Amino acid sequence: MTDAEIDRRELLPALFPAPGDTLMVSGLAGASRDAAALTGDGDRLFTMAGTMGAAVPLGLGMALSAPGSQVAVITGDGELLMDLGALATVATQAPDNLSIVCIDNGRHGETGGQLSHTSHRTDLARIAEGAGLASVIAIGRPGEIAAAATFLAEAPAPRFLLVRVKAGPPAAYKRDLDPAACRLRFRNAYLDAG
Repeated sequence: MTDAEIDRRELLPALFPAPGDTLMVSGLAGASRDAAALTGDGDRLFTMAGTMGAAVPLGLGMALSAPGSQVAVITGDGELLMDLGALATVATQAPDNLSIVCIDNGRHGETGGQLSHTSHRTDLARIAEGAGLASVIAIGRPGEIAAAATFLAEAPAPRFLLVRVKAGPPAAYKRDLDPAACRLRFRNAYLDAG
């Protein structure tokens, strides 16, 4: 993780300048706070809580059931490590409208900041590539973010973007944690998008 120079709080606005054009699902903790800050906890964002490993499978389901919409999964390294097999399923199903953005801080932010496997030897971009995803890149410096945004907009899908970020807090955004309200607002936005 020594090459990470990106502040995660500045990442998503540069990657998704028009977030209202994308259906999004976010993983736990920091990823959900970052995505909620990006969208204003908007209707087209489904944030997760307490469902470690579920963001990529849920995003795959969204992409397959809404082929006319762009779908983005915003997840973290710890959450993604809980269900690496989902990457193989994404590669096999190969939806042409799915992007996965993994914000890799090398820590388990949900459980106290312990070092994750990516702080050691595990490389999630290489795992995504080995799983067979169509397009995979990894970045760690602010000057690479513009190329990553182009990658998300233009590379063949499914796309996997690994962003190594420096240690630091996620966005200081307090999202709505009422699961019923969040589910209903997203459902209505999803149906309007489909």
